[in-house]
Amino acid sequence: MTQLVWFRNDLRVADNPALTAACKTGQPVRACYIVTPGQWQTHDWSPARVKFVIDHANALAKDLAALGIPMTFLEADDFTRSQEVLISLCREHEITHLHFNEEYGINERRRDKSLKPKADALGLTICKYRDQTVAPVGEILTQQNEPYSVFTPFSRRWRSWIDETAPTAYPSPSARGDAIRPSQIDAIPAPFREAPPALVETGENAAHDQLERFLETRAGTYREQRDFPAVDGTSQLSPYLANGVLSGRQCLLAAREAQGRGGNQEGLVTWTNEIAWRDFYIHILYHYPRVSMHRAFKPETEALEWNAPGDHFDAWKEGRTGVPVVDAAMRQLNATGWMHNRLRMITAMFLTKNLFIDWRLGEVYFMSKLVDGFLASNNGGWQWSASTGTDAAPYFRVFNPVTQSERFDPRGEFIRRWVPELSKLDAKRIHDPGAKGGVIPKGYPRPIVDLKESRKEAIARFQALKD
Repeated sequence: MTQLVWFRNDLRVADNPALTAACKTGQPVRACYIVTPGQWQTHDWSPARVKFVIDHANALAKDLAALGIPMTFLEADDFTRSQEVLISLCREHEITHLHFNEEYGINERRRDKSLKPKADALGLTICKYRDQTVAPVGEILTQQNEPYSVFTPFSRRWRSWIDETAPTAYPSPSARGDAIRPSQIDAIPAPFREAPPALVETGENAAHDQLERFLETRAGTYREQRDFPAVDGTSQLSPYLANGVLSGRQCLLAAREAQGRGGNQEGLVTWTNEIAWRDFYIHILYHYPRVSMHRAFKPETEALEWNAPGDHFDAWKEGRTGVPVVDAAMRQLNATGWMHNRLRMITAMFLTKNLFIDWRLGEVYFMSKLVDGFLASNNGGWQWSASTGTDAAPYFRVFNPVTQSERFDPRGEFIRRWVPELSKLDAKRIHDPGAKGGVIPKGYPRPIVDLKESRKEAIARFQALKD
């Protein structure tokens, strides 16, 4: 009776319910990971994310090999083909039980559902576990037994659930024999080879080191500094979380331990709130699958008539809108595969409210660039900014990117780094070079849209829809 652990969005040994359960049986354990380049393209995965995932899958294979657990790498272009190669592997090694942690995108759920009859035909028992959230999806419900669609009451119930259940991490398996030689993926699939330099170090140990450094050195000032892109004030754990190298449960437990040691309570509470937001968006993805099918959470907003993308969309993507903070943020994204969270909100609102371009185009573009492109969070953030989603910003709340820039990059340090054309401007002019008749430096474009007028027009369109 051989157990097979199918790794997907959970590239770690520690706190992995599927791996823990398989090893607990006392039977021989194998592991597999399926490379699906065609599906990754369909899901708009970025080269940065693909390289991150392959590097960490290789690192995971080494960690498993040290425990005596062999990892087999399979390749299948898409999810349909992946079921065939998985069943073939199970047949080859006489697998009796297949263990995996659930994923909640609509295509992933359809894949797992269609796998069931194939497994039954083989006499293969499927064992599924809920892993992506701290509180398992389906646990956090209203008194009417309905899913929450607003964050604040969800987060209150989420915290109560944590206090009531006191979740713990799943134990890491002990060695199951002598160390073996690990298999490795030798090459990045062709469509994804142009990746930026790695944003964070590779491996599960590196993820935990990053978590510990953040809690020791920056968590205390997280509340005050997290919104300033020129400051190293965030955890930079999102790539690990998005790809399951680190779990939200591990982050929560580490934060609570730091609180118990007397760490800065406000900073840790604020950071814990971000873990709750992540759970909330996964909860939405699970209960409202339409959001993973390019549909608005608020159906009435589907009637909005967005502007044709055209040159304005190209200017936004390339960081040449003439709005310095937007351009700096987009250039950071294009060069590194990452963008500061405050800037994600600013750039998303600029696209959807000032340019009035469909949020779905921005959502896809971010996914095509981000190393931490996680469907639930990316979709939730875009729909929040576009006022089409759950708990969204009211349609009349439109960030002014110049004001945001003056507030969160007061000395213009972030802009100077990414928009060198403006590097010689002083801290006052750099946020809006052409204001009050100012001379815009040579080589930098004029704003492609009037911020005040475009804001008024966006509000009018939403108001017309409401009326």
